[in-house]
Amino acid sequence: MKINYGHLCIKAHYFFFVASTGVSYPYIPVYGKQIGVSPLVIGIIGTFFSILHLITKPVCGFIMDYSQWKKLIFIVLVALSSCSYVSIFFLPSLPGPMLLDQHFQNISYASLSTCDMENHALAIASCNGTKDTTCRWICNNMRSSMGLSFYPDQQRAIISPDTACLLNINETSLSQKNVTNNYNCNVTCDNFEDQCVYASNTFWSFVFLWSLAETSYFTSMSISDAMCFHILGQGKQSKFGKQRLWATMGYGVAACLSGYMMDLWSPNGIYQNYTPMLILALVFICVNLICCIKLEMPLEKGSTTILKDVFILLKSKSIVIFLCFVAFAGILNAIKRNYLFWYLEDLAIATGYMNKIKLIEGLIIIAETFGGEIAFLFFSGKIIKKLGYSYTIIFCFICYAIRWGLISLSPTPWWIIPIELIMHGSSYALCIAAISAYANVVTPPGTSVTVQGLVQGMHDSFGFSVGNFIIGVSYKTFGGTITMRIFSAFATLSALTYFIFSVLCLKHETPGLRNNVEWKNPDDARKHCVIAETFF
Repeated sequence: MKINYGHLCIKAHYFFFVASTGVSYPYIPVYGKQIGVSPLVIGIIGTFFSILHLITKPVCGFIMDYSQWKKLIFIVLVALSSCSYVSIFFLPSLPGPMLLDQHFQNISYASLSTCDMENHALAIASCNGTKDTTCRWICNNMRSSMGLSFYPDQQRAIISPDTACLLNINETSLSQKNVTNNYNCNVTCDNFEDQCVYASNTFWSFVFLWSLAETSYFTSMSISDAMCFHILGQGKQSKFGKQRLWATMGYGVAACLSGYMMDLWSPNGIYQNYTPMLILALVFICVNLICCIKLEMPLEKGSTTILKDVFILLKSKSIVIFLCFVAFAGILNAIKRNYLFWYLEDLAIATGYMNKIKLIEGLIIIAETFGGEIAFLFFSGKIIKKLGYSYTIIFCFICYAIRWGLISLSPTPWWIIPIELIMHGSSYALCIAAISAYANVVTPPGTSVTVQGLVQGMHDSFGFSVGNFIIGVSYKTFGGTITMRIFSAFATLSALTYFIFSVLCLKHETPGLRNNVEWKNPDDARKHCVIAETFF
């Protein structure tokens, strides 16, 4: 096999850059859940900082296309994103226990006392770490729902007379308690209802660092993609997927290695030891910075009419429709980025697989990265050549519909592993390759970073923000299963609508790979116009 040494640097950058963020990125929503953030609030957070991304990506792209300090700006963004992601996990912990294991067995109902409601109200108001939750009790053939309050002087939630008391005891509950005096019960608890978390410095630091990390990361990726197309050269957009797959490999290696090392260094299972994450991130960041220094930045002169060029591009009907459906793809991908593991843990609680959940999450990451995503990125060029840009995107929407529909029907978390193995690459990876390559085909000279930022901003920022908000509301209102089915139906409708547009409106406007447009530099065009005028 012939090695193209000219592409080694961009491959290494993709691998180590995404690896430096992959050590921490998959676990951020789960970390938010552990400190008491609700799914609705996660959705609201994602909505607001994704809108910020939508603004910063084109702005940073505009600055990059004009600036003489392109490489310095790029290196700062790369380092900032990697460091911000890791810093989230070293925030000061909140007072009180974390509900890590939501299943409790052989609990004596009668041994628990009733909470002193007056003192309990004062404890909750003072935010001293007292936390309430609702638990379902199964005692022989008796089933009931009862609130528990956990005392603050513990790390992990334990149900005992010294660590918890019963809330909202009424006559019905007392009669149930008398009946179940002689039984040991199995108890399943919901996540803590802790409004104090939203007033804490830890929560707001969590929001700030996550926003900073996401903004700098996705801006850096759009710049990296523009650099990649510059290195590949004109007419070779189909080879983009073979370069981008190294980012997937970096993510898979780093996420799995990070999870394994954290489990290895955290034998008690109460609080995770995040030191391995920091060590891995520092190694990957240092190697990536060396790659960034050696990377070849685009040497083309920025367009002197960059905003005008982009606005002219946006007047095209096919480009506007394309950007709308790029946003739809971003909405569909929002489930994966913030809520798939959340849904997975809810399913594990319902089916009794919580003791194997980290293993299942690790296997899902491996299935997504080393299974479907690498394969589809590698063959993306051939698929796009065969189907064209429009039909490739339609195919991705169909795969999204099948993917979320199958996950909603999964009886246990183990079923999600083969679903992600088969469907993740054909929905997400192929879609990213198609929209990035299409954006490069229609980009005027000197505006590559700006246009890539605009297109990826519609997917990663606007689409993600809208999707995050809708998912948060839907998840809280209908639950995870119905939410998955709603988005499966939305993906089906998107595929059908884009197919109709492609047949009726876009058939003669969407460029093909064999019909590359040769753009002239605006300054050269003006020179030719001046020369032509002198003849008259």
